[in-house]
Amino acid sequence: MPTYTPPLRDMQFVLHELLNVSEGLRKLPQHADIDRDTIDSILEEGGKFCAEVLFPLNQVGDREGCTYKGDGVVTTPTGFKEAYQQFVEAGWGALGMDPDFGGQGLPHVIHSAFMEMMNSANQAWTMYPGLSHGAYNALHAFGTPEQKKVYLTKLVSGEWTGTMCLTESHAGTDLGILKTKAEPNADGSYSITGTKIFISAGEHDMSKNIVHLVLARLPDAPAGTKGISLFIVPKFIPDAEGVLGARNTFKCGSIEHKMGIHGNATCVMNFDGAQGWLVGAPNKGLNAMFVMMNSARLGVGMQSVGLAEVAYQNSLAYAKDRIQGRSLTGPKAKEKAADPIIVHPDVRRMLLTQKAYVEAARAFSYWAGLAIDREHKHPDEKVRKENADLVALLTPVIKGFITDNGYECTTLAMQVLGGHGYIAEWGLEQHVRDARINMIYEGTNSIQALDLLGRKVLGDMGAKLMKFGRAVQETIKPFTENPAMQEFIAPLNSLQSEVQKMTMEIGQKAMKNPDEVGAAAVPYLRLLGHLVFSFAWCISAGVAMRRLAEGASGDEAFYKSKLSTARFYFAKLYPETAALMQQARAGSSSLMELEEVNF
Repeated sequence: MPTYTPPLRDMQFVLHELLNVSEGLRKLPQHADIDRDTIDSILEEGGKFCAEVLFPLNQVGDREGCTYKGDGVVTTPTGFKEAYQQFVEAGWGALGMDPDFGGQGLPHVIHSAFMEMMNSANQAWTMYPGLSHGAYNALHAFGTPEQKKVYLTKLVSGEWTGTMCLTESHAGTDLGILKTKAEPNADGSYSITGTKIFISAGEHDMSKNIVHLVLARLPDAPAGTKGISLFIVPKFIPDAEGVLGARNTFKCGSIEHKMGIHGNATCVMNFDGAQGWLVGAPNKGLNAMFVMMNSARLGVGMQSVGLAEVAYQNSLAYAKDRIQGRSLTGPKAKEKAADPIIVHPDVRRMLLTQKAYVEAARAFSYWAGLAIDREHKHPDEKVRKENADLVALLTPVIKGFITDNGYECTTLAMQVLGGHGYIAEWGLEQHVRDARINMIYEGTNSIQALDLLGRKVLGDMGAKLMKFGRAVQETIKPFTENPAMQEFIAPLNSLQSEVQKMTMEIGQKAMKNPDEVGAAAVPYLRLLGHLVFSFAWCISAGVAMRRLAEGASGDEAFYKSKLSTARFYFAKLYPETAALMQQARAGSSSLMELEEVNF
C-alpha cells in the first residue's frame, strides 16, 4: 500500500535556510510578526491533515470517480465531502486570503508549501478548493465592493467553491473565438447562454453553492480577445447578504471519463439564459482571466511538485526493501538471498533524478511564492515592480518545466517498482495518470513556452530576463569566495551567459521570420528551467557546505545528501542543456519545409 510523509525537514530547509523567509517577511508590514515557530507549526498541523485525512482518500477517489446521476447532479467519491467539511472547519482554505473577508492573511509562500502537501496527498480532491483560489483572486482584483461582500466572504470561508469557465469545444487556447453570449437585462444583470467544457469542479456535492466565473461576449463586443467580458454566474443566486435563493438556469450536462484525476468532476456546463453579473469593465474580461490563469498555472506547478514528491517517497521505500540480484561490486546484503535494488546504479539514477527535480522544484516554487508576497505586500513600489516582473517571467517556467519533470518523476518512480508499479494496488500508476494532465490544462506546456519566449523575454527585449540574472548573481555572491563552490557556480554562470547570448540570436532571427520563435520556444523554456534549477542547486549546495563547516548540529547526513544530489544534478541532468541549445539554434526550416500533404 502507498504511504505519504510530509517532507517537513526539506520544507524547513528551503524556507528557513535557503530563503530566510522570516527575515524577508519582516520587511512586509502585514507579515512582520510571522516567525519560524509559527511557520513550522502551521506546516506540521497541515501535514497531519494531508497525510491522515486526504491521502487515505486518494485511491478511493481514483477507483470510484465522480458519479453523474442525471438532471445535472454530480456526487463526489466516498469521504470527499466529509474531508471538505473538516478542511473548512479547520480554516485551511483561508490561509492566504484577505482578513477583510475572513481570511487568515498568511503569506503566499506558506500557502504554497501547504498546497504542495495537499497535492501529494490527493490532487483530485485538492482541485475543489484550489479552483476557488482562482475565482477569489479575480474577484478580489476586479469585483465591486458589493460583489466582494457577498462572494469573497463565502469563498474565503469555504462555504462556497469557485470555478473558471473559459474553454469551449472550439475555443481552448484561442479564447478570442469563444461564442458564449451575454445579453443585458433591465435589472443590471445579464443572461448567459452557451456551453463550456472541461470545467474542473464544475458541479459537485461538497459545498452549498458554486460560483462560476464565465467568459462571454456582449452583443456589441468587438471581435477577438478585445471583446471578452467576465461574469459571475452562481449555481444558487444569493441576495445582498449572501442568503441563497433560486437555482440558476444552467446545469452540468455530463462529466468526462478521463485518464486521471478521477476524483475531480470535469464537467460540460450548459448555460441557458443563466443570470450573471459583470465583473470589471465590459470587454475587459481578459485582464481578469489572466489573474485566474496565472494563479492556476502556479497551482499546477505545485500539483506536480506534490505528485513527484509522493511518487519519489514510495519508489525509494520500495528500492530499499525489494531484493533482486547482486551488486556488480559484490554482495551488499550477505545475509539475504539478494541485495536491495537500491544498490544498482540505474535504480539510483532513477531515484536521484526524482530527488534532484523534486527538491529543486520545491526551492524554486517557494522562492516564487516569496516573490509574490513581495510583489503584493512590499512597501517600496520599486521592489513590488521588480518582483512582479520576476513572477511574470517565471510563471510559465513553473507551469511548464516543473510539470514536465513531474511527469518524468512519476514514470521513473513506476519504473523503479517494475511490474508492481504497473499494478493499481501500489499507487504509482495513478500518480503517472494524474500527473499527465498537468502538462495540458491551464495552457499546454507548448503555450507556456511561446508565452515565455515570445511575450515574457523577447516582448521587452530581455529586460525581465536580465532582472532575473541580476537576482541570481546577487544571491550567489556570498558563496563566490569559497573555492569549493566553483564546481556549482561555474556551470551556473556558464549557462546564464549562454542563455543571454542565445536569446539575442533568436530575437534577431525572429525579426526576419516569426516562426523562429515557435521553433525555439520549447527547448528554450526547458533551458531556462535548467538555469533556474542550476541556481537552486547552487545555493542549496552553498548552504549545505556552510552548515557542514559549522558542524551541522547532528544533521550532517541531511547536508551531505544535499551536496551529493547537487553533484548528481550537475553531472547527469545539467548536460541536457547542451542539446537544448543546439535544438533551439537549429531554426524553423526543418520543421516548416515539409509540405502538409507529405506528412
